[in-house]
Amino acid sequence: MTKSTHPLFGTADASYQAAGELEGIHQLVADFYQIMDSWTGAAKIRAMHKADLSQSEDKLTCFLSGWLGGPRLYQERYGSISIPAFHAQWSIDAEARDAWLGCMQQAIDRQPYSADFKRYLLAQLSIPANRVVQASQARQQAAQ
Repeated sequence: MTKSTHPLFGTADASYQAAGELEGIHQLVADFYQIMDSWTGAAKIRAMHKADLSQSEDKLTCFLSGWLGGPRLYQERYGSISIPAFHAQWSIDAEARDAWLGCMQQAIDRQPYSADFKRYLLAQLSIPANRVVQASQARQQAAQ
């Protein structure tokens, strides 16, 4: 039996390293928003954003840095955040979640990540995406 010399994704900064550190995350996010801006399947979620995506890009880059085990840039620049609670202000349903994940899948596919990390990253991003839908639906039900 051989023992892997690579850290497991999700431990320490292994995911941050696999994503190419801050430079790699920045490229992922730039590709993500370029896809969101141009893919017709993302029109609904694109409409939830300001015309200028630069702040959204910075926030997502900062968030992913810490979320993947790197520097906690989001907290340093913007404070703490609950992703589901923050996004509950919009009506986010399964269709919107799938569009967001579709943009992310396309952006991930553009990156020079290993196939294992690409699968891992999309699976991990699906977790908060599902929680956003749940929080949005709960807020809508409470408002009725």
